[in-house]
Amino acid sequence: MLRRFLAALVLPLGVAHAAAAAELPKTGLVEPGAITYGVAATFAPFEFQKDGKLTGFDIDLIDALAKKLGAEPKAMNMEFKGLIPALQGGRIDLINSAMYMNPARAEQVDFVPYLKIGNMVIVQAGNPAKITGRDDSLCGKTIAVTLGGIEESQARADDKRCQDAGKGAVKVLTLPTAQDSALSLRQGRADAYYDSTPGAVMLLQEVPGVFETVGEEFESNTSVGMATRKGDTAMQDALKAALKEIVADGTYKALIEKWKLPASVSIFN
Repeated sequence: MLRRFLAALVLPLGVAHAAAAAELPKTGLVEPGAITYGVAATFAPFEFQKDGKLTGFDIDLIDALAKKLGAEPKAMNMEFKGLIPALQGGRIDLINSAMYMNPARAEQVDFVPYLKIGNMVIVQAGNPAKITGRDDSLCGKTIAVTLGGIEESQARADDKRCQDAGKGAVKVLTLPTAQDSALSLRQGRADAYYDSTPGAVMLLQEVPGVFETVGEEFESNTSVGMATRKGDTAMQDALKAALKEIVADGTYKALIEKWKLPASVSIFN
């Protein structure tokens, strides 16, 4: 399973259809002429709500891809844990929600990778819990994470590592959104929480003096992808072709700059 997953990551974008123009699938869509996508809009700067509207890098990205495909993007905002069931159940055409790619998810969905990002440990300003990073200083502490997100699996791996070493267990506090995790940390109900590096940078800018990051960035080559149903090659090919076009015309790079993501997130350098 892991070998197949790793092979998928290194496969060149659209290698089987390098010359194909972006074209919306003719059948199998929730609504003809539209791309109905699932999103959990709680993960700034990738997808979040501002003034009652969806915004973020991924929202702009799907808008650009839909334009290339001559389609109307239609969002279904839901909890992150409901995204894969909604895709498998045919209620959405794809998942566009900064989904971290891992072998377990690759068994359930197919991915079109478009970014790579790392993660940071975030603590209260002044670091009262004396955490030094993603290390043994987390043992015996409480880590807030998004339920069903990669952060939960990371924290549970840290809990196992601590317990295997005979140290205090990590209490994993699962919450619906990254914003809830930040609030629990701010209120002292958690000692730390994990967020993407771009998300951490945005948080520190928006509420200066409240939080800080500790330690080094970890899992810095985590791939992020849009997810389609298993075997849905028509949607896979359409997304790959459209993505290739927005990379070629500069839109992809412009969106990275607009959302102040580090240049290192691009997988097309």
